[in-house]
Amino acid sequence: MNTKIILPIAVAVAVFATAGVMFAIGINQQPEVTIEPSPEIIYVNKTVSEFFEGTQEVRKISSESELREILSASNSFNEFGFDDRVFRTSGPFVMEESFEMDRAPMPEAAPQPMGDMATTSQSGSDGVDYSTTNVQVENVDEPDYLKNDSKYVYIVSQNTLTIIDAYPAESAKIVLKIALDIESQWIQNMFLNDDRLVIFYNGQSQDEIIPQFDFIPRPSYNPVTHALIVDVSDKEDPEILKDYTIDGHFRDARMIDNFVYFVTNKNIDYQYPRFPVIMERAEPLIVPDVFYFDNVERFSNFNTLTAIDIFGDTITSETFLMGYSGTIYASENNFYLTYQQNLPFGFYEDSARDRFFDIVVPLLPQEIQNQINQIRQDTSISSAKQWAQISEVLQDSYNKMSQNQKEQLFENIREALADYDAKIQKDSLKTIIHKISIDGSSLEYQAKGSVPGRLLNQFSMDENDDRFRIATTIEYYTPYSGVVRSNAVYVLDEDLKIVGGLDEIAPDESIFSARFMGDRLYLVTFQQIDPFFVIDLSSDSPKILGELKIPGFSNYLHPYDEDVVIGVGRDTKEIENGRVQQLGVKIALFDVSDVSKPKVLDDYIIGDSSTHSESLHDHKAFFFDKNKSLLSIPISSDVKSLEGVSEKLIAPDWNRWNGFYVFDLDTDDGINLKGTITHSENDRGYYSIGNSRTFYIENVLYTASELYLKMNSIDDLDEINSIKFEHTGKFIEYLEN
Repeated sequence: MNTKIILPIAVAVAVFATAGVMFAIGINQQPEVTIEPSPEIIYVNKTVSEFFEGTQEVRKISSESELREILSASNSFNEFGFDDRVFRTSGPFVMEESFEMDRAPMPEAAPQPMGDMATTSQSGSDGVDYSTTNVQVENVDEPDYLKNDSKYVYIVSQNTLTIIDAYPAESAKIVLKIALDIESQWIQNMFLNDDRLVIFYNGQSQDEIIPQFDFIPRPSYNPVTHALIVDVSDKEDPEILKDYTIDGHFRDARMIDNFVYFVTNKNIDYQYPRFPVIMERAEPLIVPDVFYFDNVERFSNFNTLTAIDIFGDTITSETFLMGYSGTIYASENNFYLTYQQNLPFGFYEDSARDRFFDIVVPLLPQEIQNQINQIRQDTSISSAKQWAQISEVLQDSYNKMSQNQKEQLFENIREALADYDAKIQKDSLKTIIHKISIDGSSLEYQAKGSVPGRLLNQFSMDENDDRFRIATTIEYYTPYSGVVRSNAVYVLDEDLKIVGGLDEIAPDESIFSARFMGDRLYLVTFQQIDPFFVIDLSSDSPKILGELKIPGFSNYLHPYDEDVVIGVGRDTKEIENGRVQQLGVKIALFDVSDVSKPKVLDDYIIGDSSTHSESLHDHKAFFFDKNKSLLSIPISSDVKSLEGVSEKLIAPDWNRWNGFYVFDLDTDDGINLKGTITHSENDRGYYSIGNSRTFYIENVLYTASELYLKMNSIDDLDEINSIKFEHTGKFIEYLEN
């Protein structure tokens, strides 16, 4: 085993044994390592790297040769820790540079009316009323596997595109089912704009490389994202207008007016690093400008944001060298990329050393402090010998103390270390946020920020005027307190600097759902009971206006109006030993007209613990239209657990019912079951349906799954028509390029 592998492990063991700290640093991987002698730590001065000065600024990479130099410099920091030490064994010196963690300031306002809420209802050019995808932000469309207008339904599934003439429902039929000439896979992301579709799918490119010290070229396969622009004005003969490919896996996308913005992630090949490339029909088109950040994080991915004009030839793109981009949020003006902070390997070693000298030593008797400081200032001896002498001084001083004195000293030290460890953990467990302005084809990097904790999903973020709001769960472990968990909401300015916040919300709980609505945040946390919080955001100092505690939890919150919020989640009950058992799917109406005393107007529980709804984890499976007082969610459950199901399978008890529960829902009458729509099949056995969606055209309710598109009357849910999907055994036409 070479020195580069042994050394970091040795340092971690030595430091952690000394400080008595437990941090999660890959405990599941325990290679057998023989370490002799122990590594010696020498403190030296080091010139600042030309690439990493700690300014936190965004910098453009001029060439692939410079990219290799940046990655090499970054890798040298990350292998052994980013500090002012050199670790020495029998091999050469490795030098590293010191850094300081940024500290964001942590900082009360009457409730204000909500701003505009995203709506799914539209009116077609022919005046026909219809609904579209359930999205988070109004005028910012989100991709889905199913899109519809006032007449046609477009579905991508596996490698096929299906076009259905869906209205009028009585004569609904499949117009076209056509296969895309790609590797068979599950395509799930598409936009519809007038007569244009934008379809995304993952593929791979093939290059040739010569491995190190070899002489024969070998194939190298890399993931790419295809963005197809398809003209569907002729429903029976669609035409592919553009086939863009961008290096990396598809992450997410948004559509605003006639522009589509999408993110791809590409792992960095440290041996053969190269810039991402955008191609059109396998021909190189552009190489995006590539940027990196002057900071101490570990770079793991190229994250590329691309803008394409659906009705033109314009395409622009920028690539950022950073961590793996996770959850995104987009307003009409800005695109936000987020990910969990990835600290250098040496961070915790620094922490262990600092916690001893900064926390432990000042609590010791003054005489002992003086002796330790004298030893530390003696630069003629190695750090290992310094520690041996310090350890001897400590042992001698402890032997002279009474048992009570020693126990009291140790208790004081433990309390101080617990506070210190909590601070260190909070500093390290952060969500990084990058802001990029979008205006048609224009992309411009704006700012970088960070907040403590982790995100739940896209609904944990919101932009309101020049403020960005974000809710996080902060969770960490300390040796003396165990798992510490709480929640927070932060307010950031246009430069992503924290200007206000509220922390320590619901200690020992985690965020299960969040929804920003104008000047309020509705937040659900859970551990044993469901606290539903109303939080005021009318100023930069958030405050809790009211809270409600009821059994269960909500996974998704949806606006009804300014005074009522719909929640979908699960019912629960407490059982022995303080544990909680999950029960059926629960729909709740929260009345927040009196913000200090939120209450439940009504609730409805479906099935038991075997019951599941796709709407619990995918907001696109949730359908609500206030004008029609109509709510629909997909349900999959053991048949015996359900009531109100009009069609039950004549099958073994282990069989499941799959379909949709449809409700009349308003604030006067509450939640009332209107009926159910079955999407089950006898030969499906125990399995659930997927890709469940609901929409309407005029007075017809359409429910879609991977099995059926069913059309029912909105008034009485009588079935009007049904189209079955899956394989037909017929030949499938292929699009011509």
